[in-house]
Amino acid sequence: MSVAYPPVNTGTEASSSRGRGMERLLRAVQELSLARELTEVQRIVRSAARELTGCDGATFVLRDGDRCHYADEDAIEPLWKGSRFPMEMCISGWAMLNRQPAVIRDIYVDPRIPHAAYRPTFVKSLVMVPIRRMAPVGAIGNYWASERQPTEEEIGLLQALADSTSIAMENVQVYAELEQRVRERTAALEKANADIQQISVTDQMTGLRNRRGFYLLAEQALNTARRQKSECLVAFLDVDGLKRVNDELGHDVGDAMIADVGQVLRETLRESDIMARMGGDEFCVFALEPGTDGDTLRQRLQSRIAAFNAGQQRSYQLSASIGVTVQRLDDQITLDQLIAVADTRMYIDKQSRRTARPG
Repeated sequence: MSVAYPPVNTGTEASSSRGRGMERLLRAVQELSLARELTEVQRIVRSAARELTGCDGATFVLRDGDRCHYADEDAIEPLWKGSRFPMEMCISGWAMLNRQPAVIRDIYVDPRIPHAAYRPTFVKSLVMVPIRRMAPVGAIGNYWASERQPTEEEIGLLQALADSTSIAMENVQVYAELEQRVRERTAALEKANADIQQISVTDQMTGLRNRRGFYLLAEQALNTARRQKSECLVAFLDVDGLKRVNDELGHDVGDAMIADVGQVLRETLRESDIMARMGGDEFCVFALEPGTDGDTLRQRLQSRIAAFNAGQQRSYQLSASIGVTVQRLDDQITLDQLIAVADTRMYIDKQSRRTARPG
């Protein structure tokens, strides 16, 4: 029994067909060079693969360890999109393992084909080419609904598309790695800037705000208080005896004393209150809606200082002079004016404490 083969193009017709094939391949290569995601590569390849050979279906297969992942397809009927098969059990695996095209005119007479998987499909003939000859990363399959012998030119065009696909996939990976590096470096830079910003407004000895940080936050809080016509509290503290501690016990001990004052403030005041070491032995607090009067807060702080002294074994006794002002704000008063009032009351407190001491 003789088998009828389709006529072979010759002369002008064959030349025209080659020209169209090369033109389509060139367009696909250009599109692949611009692809930045694997899904985009798959879309370009599945479309170009069908047009290059005039097939009825095309699949894009990725190697997934020892399995073949049929990642995408473009066909007249559904094939195996989303499925995974062992490398040794499918023709795409054969093409990758053997690093060469598989060209099959009649799938039902080829022992490499898992016939049970093909019977529900339209496929009668196929060609499968590996994506990259050395260490293949996938394969491109073309399928026909009737028996057909693809030409050497068609196989060559399909393999050229597969070779270009491997480069595009590598570019996608490189691009993704570069994007990840950019994201990581951007995040690191943002963190570094945040750390620098935090350092610039933080007193390293106590962990409280420094003078700059205090003014930045307190001015914002003051504006809120003005808009809401609410009360605010400003307290000014001066650590007693710091110079004597520095002179007699050393600056390391003096630094520890300053840190202890910061601890007392954090334990006494609310987390929302703005606490700062203004410099040297001076501390300042700004609180919105304090819920207490100045005398009560001053007494609470002095009680906490006394409790600290009773509960800690130190070579010094914590002591601080404290001035507090609580005011309902209007548009005229400034932060510096509030601090000045609290500072004046702190000096009054310091003087009264000196007068009260015996001798």
